[in-house]
Amino acid sequence: MKEYRTIRDIAGPLIFVEKTEPVGFGELVTITLPDGTTRRGQVLDSARDIVVVQSFEGTRGIDKSSAVRFTGDIVRLDCSYDMLGRVLSGSGDPIDGGPKIVPEERRPIIGAAINPYARTYPREFIQTGISAIDGMNTLVRGQKLPIFSGSGLPHNDIALQVARQAKVLGKEEEFAVVFAAMGITYEEAHHFMKDFERTGALERAVVFLNLANDPAIERLITPRMALTAAEFLAYEYDLHILVILTDMTNYCEALREISAAREEVPGRRGYPGYMYTDLATIYERAGRIRGRKGSITQFPILTMPADDITHPIPDLTGYITEGQIVLSRELHAKGIYPPINVLPSLSRLMKEGIGEGLTRDDHKQWNDQMYAAYAEGVDLRGLVAIVGEEALSERDRKFLRFADEFERRWLAQGKYEDRDIEYTLDLGWELLAMLPEKELVKIERKYIEKYHPAYKKKAVAAEAEEAAEAA
Repeated sequence: MKEYRTIRDIAGPLIFVEKTEPVGFGELVTITLPDGTTRRGQVLDSARDIVVVQSFEGTRGIDKSSAVRFTGDIVRLDCSYDMLGRVLSGSGDPIDGGPKIVPEERRPIIGAAINPYARTYPREFIQTGISAIDGMNTLVRGQKLPIFSGSGLPHNDIALQVARQAKVLGKEEEFAVVFAAMGITYEEAHHFMKDFERTGALERAVVFLNLANDPAIERLITPRMALTAAEFLAYEYDLHILVILTDMTNYCEALREISAAREEVPGRRGYPGYMYTDLATIYERAGRIRGRKGSITQFPILTMPADDITHPIPDLTGYITEGQIVLSRELHAKGIYPPINVLPSLSRLMKEGIGEGLTRDDHKQWNDQMYAAYAEGVDLRGLVAIVGEEALSERDRKFLRFADEFERRWLAQGKYEDRDIEYTLDLGWELLAMLPEKELVKIERKYIEKYHPAYKKKAVAAEAEEAAEAA
């Protein structure tokens, strides 16, 4: 191991060290302070004679007399099946009072890109029990589907509900959960842990916690620690893993802080120009691999600064991921949970995970009709604000009432209410029955006659009449 006492400068969490021998990118570093205490770091950049080291525990107390030792190794995670049920720090150390994890394997946290040829296209429907997701923004196994939220909205409650309820329809296979929290408050961490413990979900979860008072630099490795654990459990033990990453905005803020300390030329709103590539190295670690039973499904959460969906963080995330679930402050103000606005929300892989044999044969056309009817009802609210409801035609009043009932009966549900897909679709048909049948232009006649409540009522009456005649 090479040791230097040639610190030239210290800037934020970064240490600039003069060196004479080659040093590898990502190499682990041990920093010995004058009082004998040690800290860990990682090589962030290496030039001809200067190496930039990022300290995971901050640089307080480090001065130019401190010793920097380059270990020749890279950051690795101790991986074991026994990780399930454990709570770890953002850098992978146990913080739950339990013993150290005895590793079956020590894996580099950078991970390897999945060969596109080896990927299996995501197709299996995941039932989350939340109507707004299952019915109109369907999640499939191996997908990366982020939540675009805002400060004060219940994105954490939605994530916990998905973690509790997610299952593959027909197989009833539960997901093991890898939960990574970055820069969250102690109160939020307590809320997560209390829910995990109360519901028993912690037994099938690995939790990585980087709190708001932990070093910002640690936030850059926390999601990679979590994904390394997910890959080990998915591909070595054939588990289906749901990875929840919260809050990706805190991760990007840490990325910007390090970029500023390195005096890099800033990009949009001060974020580094390579943020797209950096985020892709995280999001693209979701998926399914041909010949492997296990899978990794990602559910990242990010809070949009000032609720701005064009901000660089949600903007770049939307390019990389396969859709987004958008939360609405207006719906939240109405007391609706979950406040998911289905109009700007999107699941790009939805069409692959619904239909006959997956959810139900009418699902695709049902979704198109529900979306169109709700969109028209929302547009009419703007008109009512100008001319009043009395000026609307009878047809328009029905669409207006549909939008209200859509939010009150179909969208809104309890935090512990686990709806199956049949219930979600049937409840939607009850709402569509409020509209004139001639307005259901996006649904084929055969599905209307099969699922429309009026026709189902007639069918039940006819069956009862036949049974009475037979008796």
